[in-house]
Amino acid sequence: MVSTIEAKKATLVNKAAALAGQLFDPADQAAANRFIAQFYEHVPPADVAERTPRNLYGAALSLWRLGERRRPGRAKIRVHNPDPAVDGWSSPHTIVEIVNDDMPFLVDSVTGAINASNRVVHLIIHPILTVARGPDGRLCGILQPGIAGTRESWMQIEITSEADPADLARFTQTLSGVLTDARAAVTDWRPMRQVLREVAAELSAQPPPVPSAELSEAQDFLKWLDDDNFTFLGYREYFFDGAAKPQYGPLGILRDEAHSVFGGLRDLSSLPSDVQDFVRRRELLVITKSNRRGTVHRTAHMDAIGVRRFGANGGVTGVRVFLGFFTSLAYSRSSRSIPLLRLKVRRILERSGASPASHDGKALLHILDTFPRDELFQADEDQLFDTATGILNLQERQRIAVF
Repeated sequence: MVSTIEAKKATLVNKAAALAGQLFDPADQAAANRFIAQFYEHVPPADVAERTPRNLYGAALSLWRLGERRRPGRAKIRVHNPDPAVDGWSSPHTIVEIVNDDMPFLVDSVTGAINASNRVVHLIIHPILTVARGPDGRLCGILQPGIAGTRESWMQIEITSEADPADLARFTQTLSGVLTDARAAVTDWRPMRQVLREVAAELSAQPPPVPSAELSEAQDFLKWLDDDNFTFLGYREYFFDGAAKPQYGPLGILRDEAHSVFGGLRDLSSLPSDVQDFVRRRELLVITKSNRRGTVHRTAHMDAIGVRRFGANGGVTGVRVFLGFFTSLAYSRSSRSIPLLRLKVRRILERSGASPASHDGKALLHILDTFPRDELFQADEDQLFDTATGILNLQERQRIAVF
């Protein structure tokens, strides 16, 4: 049974479509009606019920006009405030409109940029449309779902009202950069994973001068990353002292030379001596956070996985960096099932002297399993041992402590 509010939505959308029938050329009416139906199909009824048919029609028409001509590989973006006298409809919010090739990460990247700019999202309308376009990018029709055609992402987002044209122009540029990054990451996703596999194969063919246990664990970790545990956004190679030329890439968002991972890696001598020592440490892998926030998928500081390169004398000559985010799977799995972490956990348990079957051993394993995953990846064994055993001791005698 259709609820009252759903029936009201259907009536309003039908009236909006009727307006399209009056104002569109007969040749475009069928496509316009199909577009309006798909545009509002998944919008919650409560977000439509208090709007007029003219405003519903005007909002849909606005996005239609933006998408009337678009070449593949290019995003169309408009951030504006509709003027009733000019546009024929109004909104209490500023309108963000985007027409782009359908691809992953679009909605979360765009909403992340909106939230990062201290604006508020009030409504997202995001139909995925199958369209037909001419050679010049002109929209020839909106196709029925299931019919072969080009899938496109059409977005209309209502955000906090913003009147300053200069601010709107700057935010449009921000969104353009976000969509460029998303396209680069999606385009190079497979090449980045292939580079990861080739790096792992190279470690087997030309083992670096590190202990065999460390090498084996690192190889398992790289394979684990490739098993849907890491979202690859960028790849770049850094070589110190002009040691060599890049073998792969750059790829993804790191194609853009303006995108840095860490300040100073291109000129190691500019870094403090302790940082230089860390970078040149004779360990195969480095797992840390980038000093820049993501623009694709999430707006947190990105995870950086570095695979060090070694010269003939055994010294570190460079690092190959994969940039992105650990996936939700990586955060939900037991630390004892994850390469590198399982080794840390085993060594910490051995150092504690507790049996895994004992009360203290089980408590320590629980502490490590529930330890913040980012810190578990990044902290060295000594830091983890001190913190985990300190927490264990607090369970026996509760008090305030700082780690």
